[in-house]
Amino acid sequence: MSKPLEGIKIIDFTHVQAGPACTQLLAWFGADVIKVERPGAGDVTRTQLRHVEDADALYFTMLNSNKRSLTLDTKTQAGKEVLEKLIKDSDVMVENFGPGALDRMGFSWARIQELNPGMILASVKGFSDGHHYEDLKVYENVAQCAGGAASTTGFWDGPPTVSAAALGDSNTGMHLAIGILTALHQKNKTGKGQKVAVSMQDSVINLCRVKLRDQQRLDALGYLEEYPQYPHGEFSDVVPRGGNAGGGGQPGWVLKCKGWETDPNAYIYFTIQGHAWAPICKALGKEEWITDPGYNTPRARQDKIFDIFKTIEEWLADKTKFEAVDILRTYDIPCAPVLSMKEIAEDKSLRESGTVVEVAHPKLGKYLTVGSPIKFSDMKVEVKASPLLGEHTDEVLADLGYTQEQIRAMHEARAV
Repeated sequence: MSKPLEGIKIIDFTHVQAGPACTQLLAWFGADVIKVERPGAGDVTRTQLRHVEDADALYFTMLNSNKRSLTLDTKTQAGKEVLEKLIKDSDVMVENFGPGALDRMGFSWARIQELNPGMILASVKGFSDGHHYEDLKVYENVAQCAGGAASTTGFWDGPPTVSAAALGDSNTGMHLAIGILTALHQKNKTGKGQKVAVSMQDSVINLCRVKLRDQQRLDALGYLEEYPQYPHGEFSDVVPRGGNAGGGGQPGWVLKCKGWETDPNAYIYFTIQGHAWAPICKALGKEEWITDPGYNTPRARQDKIFDIFKTIEEWLADKTKFEAVDILRTYDIPCAPVLSMKEIAEDKSLRESGTVVEVAHPKLGKYLTVGSPIKFSDMKVEVKASPLLGEHTDEVLADLGYTQEQIRAMHEARAV
């Protein structure tokens, strides 16, 4: 069965995480993604944090599956000519170079449009064009700080904290993939290409919109009733860090389970939703709380919320996190075990759904990676190994019409 994006050719001029995460997603769905890399070196993540000598690092393999690798030196005349042919033959170019790099390479937007009026040029930026920080170099944690995530993450008596989730990198890649697909859809209507840009700061802000909501409520009221600081604590004029409190107005917290003294992840997340209050009371054996006016409304419970969490922890004391969730799920109570990465790697359900995938690699052997988070009823997403450096150079050049003699000459000139 053909895949939805078959026939779409993408020049992948990206490196590290944000760009590769975007193009990998599109490759999974059938696009022909040609990763253009420096001869002899390639994407810097090929060698970062290696655990097998002389093999590509997991950092690279987990972000570049299903792609073809072309090595190309665009500083050479022959390399420039190859890129010109690629642009004429492709639908999308994705890049995350620093500002002005493509222009210095001789491939300004005007030149790209001249070569291919239907080309979509998709870019990852640190900050949006025209932003007063547009010249700043941005990495994952920089983006989390600039996008408001760090200032609202952590506990109120500690410093701003970055998340282990790639809010700046992979999140930006997902936003860019949506932009590319949208531009391709418009191109089908108009025949014209366009530039698509996503900044890492903007992508983080998009995920922090509920905190921007809270800032406006705080400005108006002077307090935020769903935060742990209410009603006994104090609020400043900025949204505070709320620890493990829920962001949607439903009180929640990470609670200890059996074994927490030795297992750093023997916890569950427990949410007290209004409609689930009666089932919660029944599960805890506290049915008198259902009708008690001191407990039977969210506002009445707020000043006692940590006493309630303490009672729940006492109930959890003789139950593992999995035992607790198995009981609570029968009451339709929102909760989940705090899963370690080892538990996720070994989770049978995640393997069966294709969320965690085992991939064979010619040098690494078998390794685990994250499969498509998007599931389809009519398509099975196949995750293939990432390409070795330059593995498809001759193949791509042949596709562009170069003869074997010409390809050999480019190798000798180190243009590829």
